[in-house]
Amino acid sequence: MTELREVQIGNDNQIGLSDAIVRGGILPESTKELSRFIRIKKNVVVEGGTYAESIDIADGPTEFRNAVFANRELHVQTEAREPIVFRKAVASSDTVSAYVTSGRVLFGADINAIAIRLKNCYVGGSIYGADVELEHCVVLGGVFASRSISMNDVMVGTFHGPEVFLRGINYLLYPTAFSVEPMLTLPGTELYCLALADLGALYKGEAEAPESGSIPMDIAADSQRTVLVDADGTKMLVNSYSVATRVLASDLADPGKLENHFLISAGALGTQLLKSYALNKSDGTKSAELTIENIAEFLFSVLSGATVVRKLDSHVSFDELKEKFG
Repeated sequence: MTELREVQIGNDNQIGLSDAIVRGGILPESTKELSRFIRIKKNVVVEGGTYAESIDIADGPTEFRNAVFANRELHVQTEAREPIVFRKAVASSDTVSAYVTSGRVLFGADINAIAIRLKNCYVGGSIYGADVELEHCVVLGGVFASRSISMNDVMVGTFHGPEVFLRGINYLLYPTAFSVEPMLTLPGTELYCLALADLGALYKGEAEAPESGSIPMDIAADSQRTVLVDADGTKMLVNSYSVATRVLASDLADPGKLENHFLISAGALGTQLLKSYALNKSDGTKSAELTIENIAEFLFSVLSGATVVRKLDSHVSFDELKEKFG
């Protein structure tokens, strides 16, 4: 990496940064600076909080170590190839767009905007928006939209939106997701639940537990339409997509032993952790540290199929159930 020069941000309304480190934040000190436009070329670190009317990022390596807010738009250019990392929350009154075709953008915490459009992105928190479009993304938390969600080849914790469109091969980290209208899918769309997958063992490079694995979801058979009623009598129709009724064997699998919660929690907490942790291997050594970079790399390998998760053998004999629950 080129040596970074330390720069001080003045009262310019147009800020261009390249090969630079900003020790403080980029925050307005007058009403004039509220409309400031920030353009980042490459090789930039901003240590403090950032506020601007618009932020445009051409390429990395770029790192924002504190919260970022763009009033009109935060935009990462499609051609960006080097890593771009937002360590903490990102928000906009309008648009967050990081639709990169070759590189990868890491968001260590939540994203909140009206329109959110992401490709090849990792999100350690949740996504909150009106219209959300995701392609080849990993979201450890939930995807929550007030209007629509479009997902293609993604791994998400869960989702909820009035209209949900799904295509490609997709994964849920938790057992249940929701939509108001019935979910729309293209022919060939696949959905798997990883709630009982032994992601901890795969991260360590060890053999998966025998009673673990991914659960194929039948979007039609595993959906249920429910009427929710508030205390004032207001009714809402919700479609849930869940494997909870088919995971009677989950207690047999003992999800607590799979160490998935350590993996997901470390990814979600990101820079809030005071030190880096690792998983203990069976031979007494340690796995790679649970940093957002390492976790993102691993989960993208699962999403792309480079790391294969075994299918859960859900055939449990009556004698096993009787012994466990009897």
